[in-house]
Order: sequence, then structure tokens, then C-alpha cells
Amino acid sequence: METIIALASSLGLATATGLNAYLPLLTVSVLSRLGLIQLSEPFDLLTHPAAMIVLAVLAIIDFIGDKVPAVDSVLHVIGLVISPIAGAIVALAAAGNLAAIHPAVVAVAAVIAAAGTQSARTSIRPAVTAATGGTANSFLSFLEDALSFVLSLLAIFLPILALIIALVLAFVAFRAIRGAVRVWREAMMRGRDVGSRAGVNGRH
Repeated sequence: METIIALASSLGLATATGLNAYLPLLTVSVLSRLGLIQLSEPFDLLTHPAAMIVLAVLAIIDFIGDKVPAVDSVLHVIGLVISPIAGAIVALAAAGNLAAIHPAVVAVAAVIAAAGTQSARTSIRPAVTAATGGTANSFLSFLEDALSFVLSLLAIFLPILALIIALVLAFVAFRAIRGAVRVWREAMMRGRDVGSRAGVNGRH
């Protein structure tokens, strides 16, 4: 049972990094520093003051930048690389009771969870921008940050609930990516139709 709980905690934290790469890392480092949790070696280095300062600065930059048009798109592309790495790190850091599972398996599962969530964010944001003219981007970004933080706490203190939420998010992400791809294709088709009509009118 302890192995299942620890795995749920690791996957919950990894999913949270897909929403915000730095908040889960900062959260576990603060909780460990306060003595509420214990991180596996060598990831206990996350509790070093220098590491915590760097994580805090990165979290602030990401929090602000993700609410700025154009900058958020750049951060999301970077996140496709950063989030899976952060997901693997935070999952392995929290995997103290996973002696029965090889760390490589935990890392791969974490990378998949983080990458899937981040990919969904990257796919959804352009569709939201197109639908709302960018007015909803800041609100959506705030919701992602809040969910990342809450999911990080649940992964530590209520890991089974965090895993259930992570699975729901995986389903939502799958549907969202499909929807975003459909919207993108429809927009491309409309653009081609407009271009074709403009070309015909120009010849006349």
C-alpha cells in the first residue's frame, strides 16, 4: 500500500509540473525545509537556500511571463522541455517508498505525465487566444498556477486524491488536444477558403 501511495504522490507532482514547472519543485523544497516531508537523496539538495532562491525566482518569472501575450507562447515551447525534466526530478525526489519500483520506471511515468499535461496547455492556449482575442489568457494562466499548487499539496498530503485528479486531467487533456487540433484545422481551412475567394475576385 505504501508503494501505491508513494507512486500516486510522484505522479501527482509530475502532473502538477505540466501546469507549472517550478511551483511543485518549490513546494516540495519548502515543505522539506520545514520538516514536513523528506526528499530522497540526492534531490534533498532542493532544500538548499540557493536552490530555493533560484526556484522562487524562476516561479515568479514564469508566473508573470505566462500572463503576457507572445511571451506565454515562448514559455510554453520552453516548457515542453523543462516540464518533463522537472516532473522526473520532483517524482524521484518524492519517491522515497518506491523500493519495489525501479527509479527509471518512475522517471519515465513522470516524464509522460508532465509532458502530456504541458502539451495540452501548449495546444489549448492558441485556441483560447483565437476564441477570446487573448482576453482569457491571464485568467487561464492563473487557474493553471492555482491548480498546480493545489495538486502539489494534494500529492503530498492526499496522494490518492491527487492521482484521481491527475487521471481526470489526463482525460481532459486528451479531449482538449483533440479539440484544439480540430479548431486549428478548421481555422486553416477557413483561411484557405478566404484566400481562394480573394484570388478569384482579384482575377475578375
